[in-house]
Amino acid sequence: MTDQIRGLLVPFRRDRKRDFASGTGGDLLGTKVLQALMTAGATPRSSGELPWRTSFGAGLDLLRHQRNDVALAELARVLVRDALKRWVPEAELVEVAVTREDAALLLRVRYRPARRAGVATDQPAEVALPIGT
Repeated sequence: MTDQIRGLLVPFRRDRKRDFASGTGGDLLGTKVLQALMTAGATPRSSGELPWRTSFGAGLDLLRHQRNDVALAELARVLVRDALKRWVPEAELVEVAVTREDAALLLRVRYRPARRAGVATDQPAEVALPIGT
C-alpha cells in the first residue's frame, strides 16, 4: 500500500477534531484546482492576491466586466489551461466548457489526476466557476 499525500482542504474549514480539515486523493486535488483558478495572480492590472507568491493564480478576475463573446470564452479556456499546467501539474485538464447566460460567464472545468506510468486514472471531476461580467 502506498502512502497518499495529505494536505489542508481549501476553503479552510474545521473537522470533527476542531482542527483544520485535511484530505487526500480527489478531495485534495479538487481544492488545489479550485484555489489555483479562483486566486487572482499578478497581471498588468494587479500585483496578485498572495503577497508571498504574487504570480500564483489564473487571472480569471480579468474576465469580469468584459464583452461576453466568443473571444472571452476562448481566453477563459487558455487561462484555465495555463494555470492548471503551471500550478497544479498533478491535475490533467479534460475539458473547459464555457457557457454564457445573460451577462454571466460560467466555466465548467473537468479534470482528473494526471496519468502516470502504470497508474489507472480516476473518473474526471468537475468544478463550476461563475464569472460575473
